[in-house]
Amino acid sequence: MLELLAAAGAGQMPPGWLQWLPILGMILIFWFLIIRPQMKRQKEHQEKVASMKKGDQVVTAGGLIGKVVKVTDDHVELDIAKDVRVKAVKQTIGDIIPPGGKPAND
Repeated sequence: MLELLAAAGAGQMPPGWLQWLPILGMILIFWFLIIRPQMKRQKEHQEKVASMKKGDQVVTAGGLIGKVVKVTDDHVELDIAKDVRVKAVKQTIGDIIPPGGKPAND
């Protein structure tokens, strides 16, 4: 009896695509849990940087808080203290502080 079951089981191999199913499942999990949210955050940051205008208060990636004085294609001039202006690359702007609000890291 056992010999018949063993012979019947040996002849029926699962289809080849079934072996790839766990790998495809892991790829989908990575896509929805890691890659897709990161792409969404990056797109939101690009839109925020593109909408930056003179007078906005911003926080740089280095932690400087300043008021936007001048905006060019690639750079932003920030007033961080009285008579102290720095030039920063637009992509290093971490966040735009809403009027009357505090930075996100406070």
